[in-house]
Amino acid sequence: MESRKTPPNIRTKSKLLILSDLWGKEKSDWLEHYTEPLNESFELQYYDCCELGSVNKTDYRQEALHQQFVNGGIEKALNKLTELEKEPVHVLAFSIGGTIAWQFALKTGSVKSLYAISSTRLRYETAKPEAETKLYFGENDPFKPSDIWFDELGIALELISHKGHMVYTESEFAKSLSQQIR
Repeated sequence: MESRKTPPNIRTKSKLLILSDLWGKEKSDWLEHYTEPLNESFELQYYDCCELGSVNKTDYRQEALHQQFVNGGIEKALNKLTELEKEPVHVLAFSIGGTIAWQFALKTGSVKSLYAISSTRLRYETAKPEAETKLYFGENDPFKPSDIWFDELGIALELISHKGHMVYTESEFAKSLSQQIR
């Protein structure tokens, strides 16, 4: 009996990009709550947003990292991601990664679906990507976009009761969301 193998250049699973939060890989031990279940259905590609955006982690405080992202890091990350990813993809992104993913979807048009969690800087966006877009925020996140923003862009708000910005680090939420992405 002859065995047939899939040629190495033919993908059998859809590609899912995972974009980190502002902390990058150093504080991402929670990520396995997503990668373990999603690896069954997708070819995963993880990106540390600090690396994409050439963010210096010497001063590893939230304020210092955030300032670097808003002062050119988001744009650098967007340009690098555009350079690296040429094929249509699905995207799962956390916090600042969601802003980068959103802008990547707008710029390239090659995002099939976008799942962004706690991406509070989206409140400054005025155009919506063509991709299927699902946004999740903790009810207690003070920087989530307003109800008016969601209405104006025609996006449904997925609000997680009694949770804050870091809801995405919780295993229960990760398990629930990973099932939705399948």
